Amino acid sequence: MTELLWRFPMFRVSAITALVIIALLSPMLAASFGAAQIEFADVWRATCAQLGGGCDISHIKQKIIIDIRLPRVLLAFIAGAGLALSGAVLQTVTRNPLADPYLFGISSGASFGAVMVIAVLGLGATIALPMGAFVGSALSVALVVAMSSRPGGNQIERMLLAGVAISFMFSAVTSLALYTSEPSATASVLFWTLGSFTRASWDTLWLPLLITGASLVLFLGFARQLNAVLAGEESARTLGVDVAKLRIGMLLLSSLITATLVAYCGGIAFVGLMIPHLVRMLLGVNVMRNLLATCLTGGLFMVWIDVLARKLLPDQELPVGVITSALGSLFFLIILRRRASKGI
Repeated sequence: MTELLWRFPMFRVSAITALVIIALLSPMLAASFGAAQIEFADVWRATCAQLGGGCDISHIKQKIIIDIRLPRVLLAFIAGAGLALSGAVLQTVTRNPLADPYLFGISSGASFGAVMVIAVLGLGATIALPMGAFVGSALSVALVVAMSSRPGGNQIERMLLAGVAISFMFSAVTSLALYTSEPSATASVLFWTLGSFTRASWDTLWLPLLITGASLVLFLGFARQLNAVLAGEESARTLGVDVAKLRIGMLLLSSLITATLVAYCGGIAFVGLMIPHLVRMLLGVNVMRNLLATCLTGGLFMVWIDVLARKLLPDQELPVGVITSALGSLFFLIILRRRASKGI
């Protein structure tokens, strides 16, 4: 029914417009949640005053909203959009609905690289952090591709199983590095590896935004090839698509997004699994349309998961990765059950 409605231009325009409006309003509304009592009107006045509108608001509230809450909310939105985008592309190029940056070992590899930079090399939040995360995620991709590239059998299934194995391997090495590092470093890194937006600031937002935005543009540029892959590898080759090169390129680009986000937000699991599924259920299968909708939906999802992490327990904050892992594992089991009932 939804796919039929999407054939009508007015329905498409209305749905996208509604999603964009919600995406614009949600960060402003989410910034009103926190330990300090701040209303939505205060967020509006603080933003207005920051833009030179002359709105009246106390200096303390403006500092809280502008310097602490808004960067955090925006980083949460970028992280959700980027992880969901990576998951959507991985599921497309592998033609496997269970593909996800976390299950493919990309997140664990990125966490491993970032923890090596912090706990072993002793470097802080410099450019070395995203570089270390990318090296770790690229190593993970290389291992997964090497383990699944042998001819014969189901290559996509081998790739997913190899990703799970690589994920456990990197998680074990990361845990060992934390165990042997300084206790003070271990305490801070442990919370960071579970996912957190507490380190968000205006100075660090530019790189995740740049990487996610540029990757989205590149993915949209390959929308025709990605649509062809969805129809089957043989069909894609008939249309002149080099499936192997496309798959490796998309994997590396997804690794870059995931690595950058892991470097600044820590490990946040299953967002790339859940959001693309939900978008396809609502909008049907169309790469260009789904990528845009996936980014907006993933951003909204993460913004409100972060609010939930701050408000769920009194006087303390849960790591967002704990909440997404709980929801994602349930979602994963539901998908497996549905596939089993269909005999897949």
